[in-house]
Amino acid sequence: MLCQRGGPAAVPPDAPAHGAGPAAACGCACRVPARFGIRLPGLQPDFGRNFMKNRILRPLALVVLLFTAACSLFGSADGGESLTPQPTGQVQVLTTAVPPVEAAARAYLDAWAAFDYENMYALLTQLSRDAMTFEQYEERYVNVALEATLTSVEYEILQSLVNPANAQVAYRVTLNSALVGPITRDTTMGLSLEAGVWHVVWDDSLILPELAGGNTLSMQRFEPTRGQIYDINGQILAGDSEAVAVQVIPSNIVEEDSDGLVSQLSALVGVRGSILSDLIFDEDAPFLVPIGVVSADEFEAREQFLEPYFNYIRFDRYFTRLYPLGSGGAHAIGYVGQVGAEEAEELSRQGVPIDAVIGKLGIERWGETYLAGQRGGELYVISPEGQRVTILARRDAQAAQSITLTLDRDLQGETQLAIKDFTAAAVVLERDTGRILAMASSPAFDPNSADFANPVSQWSTYFPDDAGRFFNRATEGQYPPGSVFKMVPFAAALESELYTVESSYFCGHTWTGLGEDSPLEDWTLAKGLPASGELTLPQALMRSCNPWFYEIGLSLYSNGFPDLIAETARAFGLGSPTGLETLTEASGQITTPNTSTTDSAPPFNAAQQAIGQSDTLVTPLQMAVLAAAIGNGGTLYQPQLVEQVVSTDGQAILAFEPEVTATLPLSEQILGAIQDALRLVVNDPRGTAYRRFSGFSIVVYGKTGTASVGPGITPHAWFVGYTNQGREDLPDIAIAVVVENIGEGSDFAAPMFRRIVEAYFFGSPQIPYPWESQIGVLDPEFFNPSPTPGPDEEGGDGGDGGPIIVTPSP
Repeated sequence: MLCQRGGPAAVPPDAPAHGAGPAAACGCACRVPARFGIRLPGLQPDFGRNFMKNRILRPLALVVLLFTAACSLFGSADGGESLTPQPTGQVQVLTTAVPPVEAAARAYLDAWAAFDYENMYALLTQLSRDAMTFEQYEERYVNVALEATLTSVEYEILQSLVNPANAQVAYRVTLNSALVGPITRDTTMGLSLEAGVWHVVWDDSLILPELAGGNTLSMQRFEPTRGQIYDINGQILAGDSEAVAVQVIPSNIVEEDSDGLVSQLSALVGVRGSILSDLIFDEDAPFLVPIGVVSADEFEAREQFLEPYFNYIRFDRYFTRLYPLGSGGAHAIGYVGQVGAEEAEELSRQGVPIDAVIGKLGIERWGETYLAGQRGGELYVISPEGQRVTILARRDAQAAQSITLTLDRDLQGETQLAIKDFTAAAVVLERDTGRILAMASSPAFDPNSADFANPVSQWSTYFPDDAGRFFNRATEGQYPPGSVFKMVPFAAALESELYTVESSYFCGHTWTGLGEDSPLEDWTLAKGLPASGELTLPQALMRSCNPWFYEIGLSLYSNGFPDLIAETARAFGLGSPTGLETLTEASGQITTPNTSTTDSAPPFNAAQQAIGQSDTLVTPLQMAVLAAAIGNGGTLYQPQLVEQVVSTDGQAILAFEPEVTATLPLSEQILGAIQDALRLVVNDPRGTAYRRFSGFSIVVYGKTGTASVGPGITPHAWFVGYTNQGREDLPDIAIAVVVENIGEGSDFAAPMFRRIVEAYFFGSPQIPYPWESQIGVLDPEFFNPSPTPGPDEEGGDGGDGGPIIVTPSP
């Protein structure tokens, strides 16, 4: 303290009167720190003794005693007469404010909680920053965060001790670890006043007391076994298992053993013999032909039958995540893969090691939380010499849960095979519940190949993914629906009351509703078939008559219902996601004639929208949901892929029930009229799909579609429908099939629809496709040249052009 005698001094109005206290008695103008004293909120006995006993109380007591003794030489403390003459001036007490130290501590700890290492470093003292670079400082904190699998930092200020130029703040810090849980410690932060601002004096104990002296952390991780994925019948769709990769050496095979070899391999891998023969005996087959991957248990069960053919077969055992269906259901089930570089740091903080496998697609990704279980670990403190000092925390791993899907494994496999040679998608729903029994997209990929330990992996051949193998066309593909959309304007026409089921219209080769100079054509003209003639409205759907629906579209637009088709489509669930939460889903697109994204005039848009063109887009899943609703009496269900999540003791943690999202806004009469018309499509000799279902014992309702995608481009083929068997053991199903750039719906999508129905009700396909030499084997002559239906084949479905007038085959 510096005291200066003499001279007058101004005294603030609230200053003590002359002679009131030691400073006045001393006659000094004294500059005293305003917070020289000790601030100890909630002071604990131990803290007080540690911080005050030797460092503060004794020096402070000595200062006070010396100060009092000095002032007593000049005046009495009780205001008695001074021993020396009193100065004529007054005393001025000047103060210097010390900034709040806890605010500085909070700023540092808040930055830590935000993992903002730059701001933390900026809050250090100059001496601390001189001692380590920012990169060294950041590395220290990042290593702690990663090794401890730090998810968050929490803190609580306990108390503080302030001196004129330095301070200490006691705080409680909790490091929340993804693997071992919360780690809580009490520690102390030192601060120093630099240029009037508190800065943090850094040392290792600011993180944890145990890290003082340069100690580090090391985590021993405990990994639970990944959970299984089952189908609706309890068959495994994905699970960790010892596997056997099977390859064949075609050059070793003698002719007399070929049939027996193929038969045994077919029984082993579950692939039809005709497909295997085509693969093995291809003249361009490689030295080793990959056949498939099976579990070690399956291999051992059939090993004795394979033994006579061991000279032709190579077997490799390895441990993997096994997908028994291979590419069947790959998009829905998904696959696992190693942590990617772009997600490594974030996942590491969640306790996921960089070499872990995680769900990358489908249910494997959606269900990661359940399938991965709870990883555990033991966190050690390691000395600079590499020795374990202590265990900070430990938590055992918790077993993973399993997921049961609504998929039927056998049907899923057959559905994938049904479309495997094409760019296509198919969705099979349980008609009266919305459960997804099968979902296939082609081309596909084999999730077994994602494991690089697999000797027959084809993973590298999938990239770049120009073919769209990883694109789920069933839920993400957005297509013009073509004539399968005609159910919507059919309903809108009846709802408007401008038409009845008895309404009749002549279906000619052309339609001139937009003017004689702007004719639109029917599909029969392009096929060289007679015009369909006079048709009622249900017959128009049966024949997929374009002129009839052009007329509906323009009539509704011109008579006060310009948006009715779009409104009906949206009420039917089109133009928005279905609500499937487990997979990525596109919304499609439904516009009105006046809001269309095309450059065409609204009347033209209205006519084109009525045949499922213009800028209308739907997904196969949406069309399957709509078909199911028409078949079940009008209930739109949210499609469901997950049946339940089950704990290790067999208890259902999550169970999903069918969920109604809406009801079709149709009277029973209108809904019945749509159903009757869809039955005519497959059951009437003039129906566009009659030749594909003639004599078929399963009761089927459906609609063909051929969707134009532009001039000179082969259209997409559609078939959408449902069964109506009414069996208790096999619930009825609804199916949507789309095949890209292939041709007519009646020629391609309808046969695929039938094959899926055969597989469901009969257990296997019953007849070859028109383009197969036998079931599962392509006829190389079929597509060269392209087939042209003869005059006796009146199949067609009324596809027509979009904004650009194109009339493809139906």
